[in-house]
Amino acid sequence: MDSEAVVTVRLVRSFEHRNFKPVVFHGVNLDQTVQDFMRVVREDISTRAGLPPPFRTFPYDTMKIIHQAHGAKTNELVMSVDEDDKLILQDGQTLRSAGVANETEVAFFRKEDYGLYKANPRTSW
Repeated sequence: MDSEAVVTVRLVRSFEHRNFKPVVFHGVNLDQTVQDFMRVVREDISTRAGLPPPFRTFPYDTMKIIHQAHGAKTNELVMSVDEDDKLILQDGQTLRSAGVANETEVAFFRKEDYGLYKANPRTSW
């Protein structure tokens, strides 16, 4: 089984304003924990060239699977609000046990913002 994967992380700053940036990570170890991967992503984006400063310093704290290779894509513009129990990555899980595989796309966001958006899923332009 392959332990390294390409994972796209969608940095979500605002659900309401659809403010997000996808960042691709190569050579992701699927056997690392969710917390370790979040730390790697935070460290990488804090210095990544071409990423606007607000995305680098945002307090991301939660990851959720948006799309897996060869699966159906959601029609939601930022992220689906369905199946949180299955798709939100839990602390202590490895990426593999959480369902992350090669070419998976995950959203990285602030749980509090997501809760507010889920309670009132509007978007503004």
